[in-house]
Amino acid sequence: MNKINIVLVLALLLMSCGSKPVKKLVGERMKTISSVEIDVLLEDSTLNVRALEVIKERDGFTFLTSKGQFGVFMKPDIAENNKQDYTKIFPVQLKYGDSIIPNFRALAANTKSGFGISIGNPTLVYKLKASEGESKVVYIENHEKAFYDAMEFWNEEEGIAIGDPTDNCMSIIITRDGGDTWTKLSCDVLPKAKDGEAAFAASDTNIAIVGDKTWVATGGKASRILYSADKGHTWDVFETPIVQGIGTTGMYSIDFYDELNGFAIGGDYTKADANEANKIRTKDGGKTWELVAQNQNPGYRSCVQYVPNSHGRALVAIGFKGIDYSSDNGTTWKHLSDEGYYTLRFLNDSTAFAAGNKRISKLTFR
Repeated sequence: MNKINIVLVLALLLMSCGSKPVKKLVGERMKTISSVEIDVLLEDSTLNVRALEVIKERDGFTFLTSKGQFGVFMKPDIAENNKQDYTKIFPVQLKYGDSIIPNFRALAANTKSGFGISIGNPTLVYKLKASEGESKVVYIENHEKAFYDAMEFWNEEEGIAIGDPTDNCMSIIITRDGGDTWTKLSCDVLPKAKDGEAAFAASDTNIAIVGDKTWVATGGKASRILYSADKGHTWDVFETPIVQGIGTTGMYSIDFYDELNGFAIGGDYTKADANEANKIRTKDGGKTWELVAQNQNPGYRSCVQYVPNSHGRALVAIGFKGIDYSSDNGTTWKHLSDEGYYTLRFLNDSTAFAAGNKRISKLTFR
């Protein structure tokens, strides 16, 4: 791909990943889903993807892998004869120093740049460029307990990433200058973590943002909601009834449709068929939560997302045991497929992209 096309790709990527789709359109009828069609777009025996974002303007997506690779898939524009296949940039290999290959689990963007954060020690935040050698590290954290799980932006200037505790609180880093610098919050301004409380880097959906409001889902021996009404300046904590008590239990994913209605899912990935106390919802902005679909499938799932334009009623949950759909805000569920993935993002109310072990696919909901 020539340099002009690379610049175009990057500009579209940054404009679209940073802008969240409108989730609620008054007066629109909700689309009912009865099946899913799966089209594998990228398949590789070494591929492992949990960090995925859509490029709405070009019907595509961008992703980071566990082996430090950055990729972009999108539909060509009119200038390229409006071909129906995807323009691809993959892989752009990222590396720190001579030997460190970052293991990425999270990806986010403002309207200017894309950012990825790696797990493990050292933690590396990359400012991404869709051309070889131009991405750069903008934050480094050296700590034996460092492990970051998810990343999101509120707006062009302000973003957040969350991770496991290195002290007596969850790790939270924030940027207020468009991602050029990141600062770790002091435990003095955060709720104290409970024994064994952490988070899961399973699908990059531990953080939900609506306007200035932010919800962070923790998991493990304790699984709670950290809540900020003011873009991370102050924090509260809310209890949840989801299964918890051992290191592999709790919330793995959270999403909010609006400021009041939210849903979280998880369970225990080592007991993936268990479906007791693994699905919860709120109608009051996360202050209180109720168990739903008790002892009903699905069991463990690593990602849940509201279907756009569904008035807060339709949800899709995904995990390595398959894909499931609810049309009544999680009260009942329909199993759509046994095909396993780690994470998904909706392009619109009929199309999503899903990523996982060895492949990335386009999902068309019928």
